[in-house]
Amino acid sequence: MPEVIFAGPEGRLEGRYHPQKERDAPIAIVLHPHPQFGGSMNNKVVYNLHYAFYRLGFTVLRFNFRGVGRSQGEYDQGIGELSDAASALDYLQSMNQNAKHCWVAGFSFGAWIGMQLLMRRPEITGFISVAPPANMYDFSFLAPCPSSGLIINGSADRVAQPKDTVNLVNKLHEQKGIKITHEVIEGADHFFKDEESHMNPMIASVSSYVKRRLTEVSR
Repeated sequence: MPEVIFAGPEGRLEGRYHPQKERDAPIAIVLHPHPQFGGSMNNKVVYNLHYAFYRLGFTVLRFNFRGVGRSQGEYDQGIGELSDAASALDYLQSMNQNAKHCWVAGFSFGAWIGMQLLMRRPEITGFISVAPPANMYDFSFLAPCPSSGLIINGSADRVAQPKDTVNLVNKLHEQKGIKITHEVIEGADHFFKDEESHMNPMIASVSSYVKRRLTEVSR
């Protein structure tokens, strides 16, 4: 998988880019967890999401936010990171101008950034939010949420409390015209550490959701 360096708002950003042969393949970006708590594009959840999308026929880009790995700049409370994500999407779109679908996936802090990107970019047709930290960040900007998507979390998550995720889902359910699917992986912690019992079922849920959505034409 080619390593790529592309221009971000604060200098270079480092990514991994995985193109398909088909010129009109759908595209997806995957956003990593909190940079100040060891989050990077090599996080296991991010890595597995990347490959799940690739196996479904997507051209995929994951990257390091500013100040992580070889990406320039420094942590910016989510404001700069949202700009980084927008630059990553610009880069991905510039390489894939015939893409039929555009998805964003994020884990934890990356889920929060991904949902904000969704609000800014009407071309995003679907989203995956893994363990969105609704207890730490304000998600009220999702009014209305512009696209249908999957929110997935572990029942034993002590970082992003399940009750807060349920509250977020319930708020989004009240909105018309979109469908939020919510799935809970029983016994999983924030990082889906147990591969057999938690990580693999989570990735399988994501894959079957995306596969189903790709056969539907609606948002």
